[in-house]
Amino acid sequence: MANQNDSGLAEKVVQINRVSKKTKGGNTMSFSVLVVVGDRKGKVGVGLGKAPDVISGIRKGVRRARQAMVEAPIRGTTIPFSIRLKRGAAEILLKPAPRGTGVVAGGAIRAVVDAAGIRDIVGKILGSDNVASNVYATFAAMEKLTELAKKKGVK
Repeated sequence: MANQNDSGLAEKVVQINRVSKKTKGGNTMSFSVLVVVGDRKGKVGVGLGKAPDVISGIRKGVRRARQAMVEAPIRGTTIPFSIRLKRGAAEILLKPAPRGTGVVAGGAIRAVVDAAGIRDIVGKILGSDNVASNVYATFAAMEKLTELAKKKGVK
């Protein structure tokens, strides 16, 4: 579940990976944490934090996500138009939905869309099963939507 911090931003830890590195002195363990941050009013960011412990990784991820926030266009409770985007191996399809539909999407899309504050959307993951790749693809789709909305003159 996404938790709210003191600045009013919702933080959601999407993925925690334990990383082990072989070194001369033995194994070095660290953690890689993927975090999604949003204000539920259209702003959303994704960050990856790497640290020797999970808490520090989350803190780093949140800091990076705040720096990389983007404004997603919202029309009512959904997105202005549908978009299909391929980023690396991940391919994402996002479609606007009528009021009351809810978020009909997989976990990776759901995390980004919830943080952005979009309540009605239909999403489909078409490419990779990798959660991190799908989160980044969804974030790229939000950036592309912003770009298209400016080009088409949608508020």
